[in-house]
Amino acid sequence: MQPPDCPEMTAIALDEPFEFGCHPGVPCFNHCCRDLNQALTPHDVLQLRRHLGLSWASFVRDFADVHMGPSTGLPVVSLRFHAQAGRLCPFVTSRGCRVYAARPTSCRLYPLARALQRNRADGRLTVHYALLREPHCRGFEQPQRQTVRRWLADQQLAAGLAANDELMQLIVLKNQRRPGALAPRQRQWALMALYDLDTLKTSAGTLPAMGGSDLGPPPDHRDDPAWLNWGLAWIQRALLDG
Repeated sequence: MQPPDCPEMTAIALDEPFEFGCHPGVPCFNHCCRDLNQALTPHDVLQLRRHLGLSWASFVRDFADVHMGPSTGLPVVSLRFHAQAGRLCPFVTSRGCRVYAARPTSCRLYPLARALQRNRADGRLTVHYALLREPHCRGFEQPQRQTVRRWLADQQLAAGLAANDELMQLIVLKNQRRPGALAPRQRQWALMALYDLDTLKTSAGTLPAMGGSDLGPPPDHRDDPAWLNWGLAWIQRALLDG
């Protein structure tokens, strides 16, 4: 038997209906925006930085913590929840999220959970979804009828999920080919390539060679999403092929 405060997860198909709504009229509004261990993907950080008009240095100073993943050896950026504020999300207000247009992928996805499964025989990926029902959440009492497919579209999740899958591919390859911790210099490279795009732009001309791999010229200086893609491709080659 599950403990009374344990979330319940139920597998759900893309076009299977469910009822859920989240708005200020729901009794638990904002309750899920506290006491989380919320990792931010490179895509999440970029969207938040652009929305807030912050450099990487300013963003990590004011809103985030960085540590190295114990299993991947890659940098992990987590949103900072202050204890003196009841461990509330730094972006939540009584009226809701003040960065709603740039909210992280995990916030957009809730109340869904998503998992990738790779076929060992042919390498194909299969995506699985589940409904996450937490004891505090009253959103499932709302009459708004949804499907997974409609929820993904309404929450504009395509870009965030695609970026997340690219990062997962890097993590899988890193664990296969170079398991364990990285050298200090490599940790600096990974942090720069995935999060510190300001430094990546100024360092692009001096980055180490990658065994003949051709990434093409660096992107336009103003195109941060292109820089993130370029940095992800570079760090994969630098760590795994260099």
